[in-house]
Amino acid sequence: MAAKPKKLIIDTDPGIDDAMAIFVALRSPEVEVIGLTTVYGNVYTTLATRNALHLLEIAGRTDIPVAEGSHVTITNGTKLRIADFVHGADGLGNQNFPPPNGKPIEQSAVDFLIEQANLYPGEVTVVALGPLTNVALAIERDPSFAKKIGQIVLLGGAFSVNGNVNPAAEANIFGDPDAADVVFTSGADVLAVGINVTHQVIMTDADREKLARSGGKFAQYLCRILDVYFAYHREAYFMNGVYLHDPTAILAAINPSLVTITEGVVRVQTTGITGGLTILYNRQKRFAEVTEWSDKPVVKVAVTVDAHAVVKLMMERLMDS
Repeated sequence: MAAKPKKLIIDTDPGIDDAMAIFVALRSPEVEVIGLTTVYGNVYTTLATRNALHLLEIAGRTDIPVAEGSHVTITNGTKLRIADFVHGADGLGNQNFPPPNGKPIEQSAVDFLIEQANLYPGEVTVVALGPLTNVALAIERDPSFAKKIGQIVLLGGAFSVNGNVNPAAEANIFGDPDAADVVFTSGADVLAVGINVTHQVIMTDADREKLARSGGKFAQYLCRILDVYFAYHREAYFMNGVYLHDPTAILAAINPSLVTITEGVVRVQTTGITGGLTILYNRQKRFAEVTEWSDKPVVKVAVTVDAHAVVKLMMERLMDS
């Protein structure tokens, strides 16, 4: 007998690779997507909500609720870093799709997250593909949330490698470092999938051509929006391919055996030149002094990934759509 599908809430800022990740999740029998919550990051929150509704319409899954999330950081920062130069001004490759017919639900993302964790204690996995504001607010608003949520799989951090916003910080953590620190120290079951892992997972030009040749509905849609993303990677990284950040995080949530992990305490630098830096304490030394690291809960951090398997799974699920 097959296991019951895992309940998934995707907290997202779509985003081209978010679109890929959402489509992969919808094509994955191992999981049931019970909602999308939106946040700023690749675009502002309002547009993230619009794009989430649009993607669900494309997928024929308007039964899935979309709850709009925070427009500001957890410290009420309004000067947000928006990565529209990576994903296009509309977040979806400058295709100027017509507005979706659907609307977000009345509930906020935070209330939706708390409600679902209470309805299905221990059963819901949140996959956070943007800054961690909504998840941190849920943790702060409901003291039992960290224990009731099954797992938080987050795309974020640059463990022992340079960041992608600046040498210190990865974009999602940089987007709200205070929120990230709340999540990492909350005691929830957290798995961080950082760019030390996702930079090994690359979709090549040849893969894109394969998608284009396939009859898959999602594959065809993605080929329309991928140009901007490929152009950005050519310019920024001198590469003929794109990093599959969000699809890697989604697939790690769906199939944990795709990554190997280490465990330790993670703290986030919240200010200064290294704001957004994630540091993993590997617990190899026992420090005598009581510090900001003492007695903090342990989280999981992905250290290796089966890149070939991730790309293959993603391609198969998008082509067969």
